[in-house]
Amino acid sequence: MVADMDGGKRKRSICSRQEPLASLKILKDGNNKRDEIPDRVTLKKEIGLLSACTIIIGNIIGSGIFISPKGVLEHSGSVGLALIVWILGGCIAALGSLCYAELGVTIPKSGGDYSYVTEIFGGLVGFLLLWSAVLIMYPTTLAVIALTFSNYVLQPVFPDCVPPYMATRLLSTVCLLFLTWVNCSSVRLATRIQDVFTVGKLAALGLIIVVGLVQICKGNYEGLTPQVAFEFSTTPSVGQIALAFLQASFAFSGWNFLNYVTEEVVEPRRNLPRAIYISIPLVTFVYTLTNIAYFSAMSPEELLSSNAVAVTFGEKLLGMFSVIMPISVALSTFGGINGYLFTSSRLCFSGAREGHLPSLLAMIHFKNCTPIPALLCCCTATIVILCIGETHNLINYVSFINYLSYGVTIAGLLYYRWKKPKLYRPIKVNLLVPITYLMFWALLLGFSLYSEPVVCGVGLVIMLTGVPVYFLGVHWKAKPKCIYDFIESATYVAQRLCFVVFPQFDPIEISPIEEWPDKSSDTLSRKS
Repeated sequence: MVADMDGGKRKRSICSRQEPLASLKILKDGNNKRDEIPDRVTLKKEIGLLSACTIIIGNIIGSGIFISPKGVLEHSGSVGLALIVWILGGCIAALGSLCYAELGVTIPKSGGDYSYVTEIFGGLVGFLLLWSAVLIMYPTTLAVIALTFSNYVLQPVFPDCVPPYMATRLLSTVCLLFLTWVNCSSVRLATRIQDVFTVGKLAALGLIIVVGLVQICKGNYEGLTPQVAFEFSTTPSVGQIALAFLQASFAFSGWNFLNYVTEEVVEPRRNLPRAIYISIPLVTFVYTLTNIAYFSAMSPEELLSSNAVAVTFGEKLLGMFSVIMPISVALSTFGGINGYLFTSSRLCFSGAREGHLPSLLAMIHFKNCTPIPALLCCCTATIVILCIGETHNLINYVSFINYLSYGVTIAGLLYYRWKKPKLYRPIKVNLLVPITYLMFWALLLGFSLYSEPVVCGVGLVIMLTGVPVYFLGVHWKAKPKCIYDFIESATYVAQRLCFVVFPQFDPIEISPIEEWPDKSSDTLSRKS
């Protein structure tokens, strides 16, 4: 799967980095009936501020807040402490997103964590993050979200039993294939779907919040009074509180996903930080009010005994309209699948462009300007994970890797400040922001290692399997000619089938500015 990407040095390369339009001519000659091929093929900047906000919100708000917020309550031991954990979890996500805002406008490349770590620490560290993400992390997450979607869609069809194994897998596969086709067809259509379903998620949560506020206005708020809210069923240890924070942190995961598509954002140096500043506080506010609504209608015991909190909430308060809740979960997960496909495919695209994945994955459709090979790769990997079946065990392992990557990336911000102090940074956060985040991150990571050493150990082993792959597939340049010939032939065939070519890039758009603007130049300062 991983191959050397130095295609420009190969004698028979049909489309090298130095000649990105070569294959355009081949495609045009091969099919003269096609529409006229543009002279310049690039990723389109079609993600405005609204779509940027919906990408962040849509990826954060998945099935978790509807199904299982009980993990925070279980580890915190009381309603009051659980609400504090939710609020602080949003604050920690906000600190992390501020750091990513600085990295995103300083290193304006798509690829998120991977691109930043590769730029700062070098190819091996970046490849290890890429390897674990492409191999396990994102396919597994997509598979779990797709299964959640199919389970809730099929629930009315099988009201008295669990939906059949094959039925859930088939529906999940159909959903994945449909959304892959949408993302292959048009960036604009994919972002519009994300916009619509994100509004749907917020509307469903808004319904829960309104119903909860009605309950509070009727006087049903005994469980939220300080005397009752801070009654501990069991006194939580420091480790239990750390695990509660970890549960909340995972519920907020996805706050960094806009950084995966930086090059497709309109005016990224303005809209990327704006989207972060709007989205994270909004999600924190909605999450907190949603939990307050849950606690206004359910006792802690009822909430802990429920496997689908929002559904239980709907059955208790919405009566004949309780069917709205499983529909809301299905719509939420459908939008989540679309968001994960959109962003994870850009990670494959960025990895191929850096030479860490096959060159085919760095190509885009000559007309639609979408990374079709990367999207097909993500879809195929997810379907394979669905066939394996052990998705929930895998997600436990990769959750640790995901959280580990956050800390490594933000530590890279501090190192980059020291390594390149004169690098132009349109946004420069106070040093207390990354330091506070890293202190909290180290605490949670330490307690995770202590509480679940096997899970964390397996996660590290999965990541470290990428070391020999890196040295064999990327670092080793003197491969036998037969390997290069095979890769070249396979790339050629796939290129003709998918009608894809290497995009052209404006070096100014994807490269950091090496020096601060001259403060004495008013003109340059205004442009900055």
